[in-house]
Amino acid sequence: MAQQNKLIIVESPAKARTITKFLGRGYKVEASQGHIRDLPKSQIGVDVDNNFEPKYITIRGRGEILTRIRKEAKAAKAVYLATDPDREGEAISWHLANILGIDPSTPCRVKFHEITEKEIKSAIKKPEPLDLHLVDAQQARRVLDRLVGYKISPLLWRKVRQGLSAGRVQSVATAMIVEREREIEAFQSEEYWTIAGDFPGLTARYQGQNGEKATLKSQEDCDAVIQRVRSAQFTVANVKRGERKKSPAPPFTTSNLQQEASRKLGFTTSKTMQIAQQLYEGVDIEGVGTQGVVSYIRTDSTRISDEAIAHVRETILGRFGGDYLPAEPNVYKSKKSAQDAHEAIRPTNMEYRPEQLKASLSRDQYRLYKLIYDRFLASQMTPAIYDTLGAEIAADTGDKFVYSGQHKRFAGFTAVYEEGQDDVQEEADTTLPVLENGMELRLTDAHADQHFTQPPPRYTEASLVHALEELGIGRPSTYAPTISTITTRGYITRKNKRLEPTELGVVVTNMMTQYFPNIVDIDFTAEMEKELDEIETGAMDWHKVIADFYGPFEKTLEIADQSIEKVEIKDEVSDIPCEKCGAMMVYKTGRYGRFLACPNFPECKHTQALLKSIDAPCPECGGKLYERVSKRGRHFYGCENYPTCQFVSWDMPVTDKCPDCGSRMVLKRNAKGDAYHLCVNENCKKRVPVSAPEDE
Repeated sequence: MAQQNKLIIVESPAKARTITKFLGRGYKVEASQGHIRDLPKSQIGVDVDNNFEPKYITIRGRGEILTRIRKEAKAAKAVYLATDPDREGEAISWHLANILGIDPSTPCRVKFHEITEKEIKSAIKKPEPLDLHLVDAQQARRVLDRLVGYKISPLLWRKVRQGLSAGRVQSVATAMIVEREREIEAFQSEEYWTIAGDFPGLTARYQGQNGEKATLKSQEDCDAVIQRVRSAQFTVANVKRGERKKSPAPPFTTSNLQQEASRKLGFTTSKTMQIAQQLYEGVDIEGVGTQGVVSYIRTDSTRISDEAIAHVRETILGRFGGDYLPAEPNVYKSKKSAQDAHEAIRPTNMEYRPEQLKASLSRDQYRLYKLIYDRFLASQMTPAIYDTLGAEIAADTGDKFVYSGQHKRFAGFTAVYEEGQDDVQEEADTTLPVLENGMELRLTDAHADQHFTQPPPRYTEASLVHALEELGIGRPSTYAPTISTITTRGYITRKNKRLEPTELGVVVTNMMTQYFPNIVDIDFTAEMEKELDEIETGAMDWHKVIADFYGPFEKTLEIADQSIEKVEIKDEVSDIPCEKCGAMMVYKTGRYGRFLACPNFPECKHTQALLKSIDAPCPECGGKLYERVSKRGRHFYGCENYPTCQFVSWDMPVTDKCPDCGSRMVLKRNAKGDAYHLCVNENCKKRVPVSAPEDE
């Protein structure tokens, strides 16, 4: 075969197809389909007696791919390794270089941060040597995770249950969820009351009497205040007018993309990364062809290139005018631990407005792309400006009410995008009343409200990712697989989008805390994370980092193996008899959630899905609707008469009909977790607030 083509090796077939269209003749693009070599699954694969050298083997099923790549490499006049521009990608390129006999010190590595024709062609012209520090960093993480997983997991299998696992990040994440549950269980709620006073054009909150802050603990306390102030004379004092500026959030990093997609779109972290990968690798745009529409999606940097800044500023000026464009670009600081090799996540071309691409994208692709586009656009816009007003409203009885309000005078970046919140509610925008010092006001009404202090909320996927990032646990690329793993293992469960520990999760966490405290210790894990990052910069030797960890860890293992007693977690018995033998079925947890199994296994191997019926009938045939779980772990609602009736709904149907148009309604929740019924009629979309059942 004549040596005509230059061979480009990437990871995914989708990316290979996109790049092929850009490069045309003279280039051949092949996909490794991820890692070609890895540690063996059947054994630990790390030589602990030989400086922790990994024993790599070709991954099963990759033989044909490797044969094809070798053949193409042999025929090529040049081979370029163009895997993802991160730690994992560098390691894949290093393995390929070893297999293909490529000297890693030669300019064989090609890196690009977006899959566009301009970026690809530019990167091909600037090959560079492999970054062996990055490779070392990946090897260190892989070896460390293998040592922890392969040493502790068999112990959990013997002492608790088969199929369990432990890990540096997953064990900490589970422990955090367990600890939060303990805080909730230990929380003692306290009653307190507030008083709101209505005056013409405003509502103020009661503060106290004679300079003392009020402590209202009962209806009686409130009644005494209300009785006293009903006939009082009120005067406005200490009027303060001001201006508040609210700046936009930075463009997305991986972790806050996961958080925001969870808050605003209801996506799991896994779903967010899956769809983001599709947008990065390339989508077929009508009239244009295949293009990557967002930059590289695994990053913890907020940095933006000068070229991208220029394009977005041009877009802002054209669409919104000069008032919305700051004199100088907005610059955001990345975290100290951030790997600044990549830009923040952004659109590759500002001309690809979401509404223009809508026809070329799936519904979920469109929603995520719009989120990324709007966030990036907003990040380079001027602040929103609010007029603020505060005042005291004092009574001649010595009682005092306080008013505070704000009014958005200039939208700024909020014309495009506002960041979602987990549990915090910003002060509402309102029309400010006219208040002047010395003005007399009349109290039109006063009402008391009862409150109870609330325990800390359970984690959502978004708040867990945020907490892990803030604590320095794991890396952006690990959060999605971590949450997926601890869900699959049955350590946690999702309920109303909140994460709760299972009995199994509590048992395993207790065991880990007692016998492997370092593995679940946040500070220890964060410090280990820092050391792994230092390997990446060449500041630390990866063999030494592993050796320093493994010595004490090995001793801990010996003690744990001798000390831990077998823990029996009894299966919860249901009230459903086995169809085969009549025994009462028990609840089990599998990779797709809970199911029913016969307790007489292995003599009787009968299992069945755990189906929960809902009150609403099937809207198509009137049959019963059951809650089911998809292969991806997502809950949906289907008819008992399937496949004759093929009605399905991701949202729970309810019995109520829309009060406006009479269409059926479904149960939804907002970002705060408040329930409402939503009309499914696209032309109506009526919302009705409700009190959802606790066990929904």
